Amino acid sequence: MSRSADGRVPSAPSEAARPLLLQGQDYLFRSPPKCLDFQEQVHRLGMVDEGDGNPQPCVLVLARAADMEMNELSIALAERGIRMARIDADRCIDLPLSVYTDQPLIELDRWLLRPLLVWRRHFELSAVPVEPGTLAGAYAVDQWASVANWLSSRSDWAHVNPSRFSTHLDRLTQLSDAAAFGLSIPRTAVTTRPGRTRPGGGRCIVKTAGRHLLEPRPGVQHGLFPRPLETSRASDAPEPAPVIVQEYVPSDTELRVFVVGEQCIAYQVDKLDPAQLWVDPDAVRVTRTEVPASLSDRLLALARHWRVQVAAFDLLVTGTEHVFLEINVNCDWRWFEHRADDDAVSTAVHDWVAQRFHELLGAGRSR
Repeated sequence: MSRSADGRVPSAPSEAARPLLLQGQDYLFRSPPKCLDFQEQVHRLGMVDEGDGNPQPCVLVLARAADMEMNELSIALAERGIRMARIDADRCIDLPLSVYTDQPLIELDRWLLRPLLVWRRHFELSAVPVEPGTLAGAYAVDQWASVANWLSSRSDWAHVNPSRFSTHLDRLTQLSDAAAFGLSIPRTAVTTRPGRTRPGGGRCIVKTAGRHLLEPRPGVQHGLFPRPLETSRASDAPEPAPVIVQEYVPSDTELRVFVVGEQCIAYQVDKLDPAQLWVDPDAVRVTRTEVPASLSDRLLALARHWRVQVAAFDLLVTGTEHVFLEINVNCDWRWFEHRADDDAVSTAVHDWVAQRFHELLGAGRSR
């Protein structure tokens, strides 16, 4: 515990003095850096053909060890005879990696690979396992930030959800673009004084302007969930950073619509509280549903505009109207499938990645 110059231990801030979105948060997720990737394990154990020494075409994933969607993709691609390799943020220290700058090749461990398709998901720099606040830690994070950003935007291989577009797709840009494409959006303000800022003048919801999960220490994630702005909160006490305040929109239910290429796959999500999806997931009801053609057309048009190929839209259903909340580019779908007893998104993603890989492989052979 740190002490002041006179030796006193500073007292912990009261609950009311904490940032609004950190009050009452009890969600804690530990993300172990244990490799569960099928292809990585069989290659390390020498259970595959060493090949003829030529670069092997592959799908390259930048993720983290606990990314179960990518662990599942590894198995699905192996069944299709497609090599997948990965660089995990929480396992990248001392990784035997060399990247060629004059040709689209990498050496990963003892394998010479030619990435055709690169997908960055959950490669968070806060997950890099270094000692916070140290010079060596800052050095490693800074180097990985530069190299990961370059790998995620390099032009001589293709990308899923290219970072040069999706990195700048913040929630406020999402709202303005969604409105431009004809979707309804809640009245919204950005403020450091949520106690006196109420779009619409009635009940409001407070949301993070940044990430839903904070990782102050590698492998330990804390949730920042939407929460009601209490009507009794009239204080002018400032927040340490801007937050989003939106009017409360009464709704019949919610929709999570996954866009995979040109497909829309939707689930109806019934919950009592905005944070229930994380803090009490067993009480959330998820069912597969259909997407109206008019909504599907708008969502696919937005996905093309934002140049994302695999993403999830969150919307409220109010009567016959759909209200756009946000798009999640690093979307996870296995939980929704599990709750709905369905595997439509996994199947669509695996098929899309394999089809895109073969398109790129064929284009390379024809050159």
